[in-house]
Amino acid sequence: MKKITKTSLIKEIFLNFPDKAPEIAKFLSDSGVACVSCCASAWETLEEGLKNHGKSNEEIEKIVTALNNLIKK
Repeated sequence: MKKITKTSLIKEIFLNFPDKAPEIAKFLSDSGVACVSCCASAWETLEEGLKNHGKSNEEIEKIVTALNNLIKK
């Protein structure tokens, strides 16, 4: 099974998990990040996107873990 990492490109997360894309988008939006609608998502990693939105390293790790839990469901 594929896994989401902080170095995953945001666009690739949505492409790799199309059946979970709506849930991923909602989770990120609820976390204060609108990655799905951002033009930078094509070249930005998840970590870069989250840091650009003021997320700490600890918050990033929690978000990555939560996303991986979400795609397992």
